[in-house]
Order: sequence, then structure tokens, then C-alpha cells
Amino acid sequence: MKRARVFNLISMAAFLALQAPGVAQERRGETDQRAQWVLKRYPEADTNKDGAISREEFEALRKKVSGGDSARAKAPAPTCADVRYGPHERNVLDFWRAESPKPTPLIVYIHGGGFVAGDKSSIHAVLVERALREGISVAAIHYRFVDGKDIIFPAPQRDGARAIQFLRSRAGEWNIDPRKVAAFGGSAGAGISMWLGYHDDLADPNSADPVARQSTRICAIGSLGGQITYDPIWIKEHIGGRAWEHPSLLKVYGLRTPDEALKPTPQVRKLYAEAAAVTHLTRDDPPIFMIFSEPDIEPPVDARPGEFIHHPRFAKALMPKLDALGIAYVYRHTSEGGGRGDPMLEMFEFFKAQFEKVGG
Repeated sequence: MKRARVFNLISMAAFLALQAPGVAQERRGETDQRAQWVLKRYPEADTNKDGAISREEFEALRKKVSGGDSARAKAPAPTCADVRYGPHERNVLDFWRAESPKPTPLIVYIHGGGFVAGDKSSIHAVLVERALREGISVAAIHYRFVDGKDIIFPAPQRDGARAIQFLRSRAGEWNIDPRKVAAFGGSAGAGISMWLGYHDDLADPNSADPVARQSTRICAIGSLGGQITYDPIWIKEHIGGRAWEHPSLLKVYGLRTPDEALKPTPQVRKLYAEAAAVTHLTRDDPPIFMIFSEPDIEPPVDARPGEFIHHPRFAKALMPKLDALGIAYVYRHTSEGGGRGDPMLEMFEFFKAQFEKVGG
């Protein structure tokens, strides 16, 4: 059950990186904030009781909370690997078929990486193993990376939609229940998962392409540090610090300078709206399970560009909107603990509950 605590290491690693030689002295305040957050969460890590976390103490803590090398275990080999779902070289997916006499639910993993990196092989082995054991099939997809020129938003989101449609088109062959499809991911993958959950159905019933006739809707969403919008103006105002300066936030829109991002043309403003999952939120959208690990603190003005792009404020801005529409959600911060155990497996149980509500 300790495996999920590895999410906390993202934040711990970030503050330790600030202690490296050559880091500007003016950023020491940020380091201190992160150090205090780690000490509060893991007081036992300060083995010499000097009120600070050394690199040696951090490494010992990392091994403890991650379960050692087992935390990096790979998922079992997929039933079908690198299956093409679209024309681009990155339009491929892996599929793990659960053994079942009846059609199975499906959980789709969408990797993160700022829309410029990442790989479907980062899927959590423990989730795949648990799903297959309980009669739930799994898929993991690649999608196009933005390049700031020919590939910008919403290309990755559209690839996610196409992958869902393709998987539904294989329902008979792969023994999938097309009504019971959930999607989750971290960061960029979470953003795509929310976009899929909240966007209107992109199915084209009149298309000559049988895949395009399939629905893009899903029945549950999982978000690991996901952003409800990639609008840099909104992020600057509501998240704070320098999160809005994440380099991907220029590339995804084909922009070149921060000034362009903060003073967008009408066309770019339309892209901001279309790419934001929250823009499309309506009463009939599916429930969401959210896991965050970044410290819930005020982002410092001297943070690195793009830091705190996974701030819990994204979730806290979404929750009132979900409340107003009567959409169910679960929010977990990995610092809270509370005896719940692994939040990834809690998310898995959340998906199961949504599948059961679909019935059949």
C-alpha cells in the first residue's frame, strides 16, 4: 500500500533539487517551504533531529515510501502491443485483455509529459494486475506531441478521443463492454482524460469511417495532478507564482513569447477555451477521482518557470462547479494519509463503482 506515496516524491525531489550547488540564493525561501512540507508529512525522515532533510535522509525516505525497486515494476506484457488507431506514428496503443465470459469494463491510461514527452509504458503495474485479476481490461495510449507549429491543441485531445472510438470499435473482438469505459492519467494525461469526460460526444453517425461513428464519451475520470485549463491568463490569476510560464503553455498554442500568451488574439482565445476541459463541463458529465501531491501552499514569486503547474488549486477551482451541477467527485491529497491506503487503488475501486452503476 506504500506504492502510492511515491507521488509525494515529486514534490520532495523538487525541493531537494534546489539545494544543488549553483542554485541562486534568492530561491532558498522556496526550498525552505518545501522542506517544511516534507518534514510535516514525514517527520521520521529527520533521523538526526536537526530540523532539516539531507540528501542521505531523502534517499532513505525515498526507498522506504516507494517500496524499493518493486515500485518501478513493469506491467505485464500486453495482449496486443502498439496497435495503430490513427494515421500518425504516435497513434498507437497497448491493450490488456481480461479473461471473462462476458464483455469487460475498460480502463484507459493516458500518460503525462507536458504534451511533449512521456510514454504509455509508464502505466502503473499494480493497477493493471489488479484490473486483470478482477475482470477489467486495460489500455494505454500514445498521442501526438505538440511541436508549436504543425501540431498544437487540440491535437492530443482529439487523439485521445480517437483512441476511445477505436477501442469501442474493437468491442466485439476484444470482449469490451462499450458502456463501461473510464480514462485516467497524470498531468497532460489527466487533462486529456478530463477533456474526454467533459467534451460533447464527437461521434459522427454519418461518417464513412466506422471508427468515427463510435462515441467518445466515458463513464468515469481519473486525474493525477491534472489541469482543468491550460489558459495561461487563468493560471497566472488563480494558481499564482510562475506556473503560467511553463514552456509547454506556449508550444501547445503555437506561441513564441509570454506576451503573446497574456495578450492572445481572438483565435488563440478560442483555442484556450476549446482545450480547457472545464469549458465543456455540463450536468450529464461523469464523476471524477482526483489525486494531487504538490504542496498546497502559496506558490512563491521566485519559483522556477512552470513550477506548481500541478497545484491543488486546479482541483479546488473545479469542485464548486461540480457541486453546482451535482457531479460526484473524490479529492485526495497524498499528504493527508488518514489510513485510506493506496490512492491509486482507491481510484480503481471508484472506477469499479461507476461501472456497476452503468449496470448490465
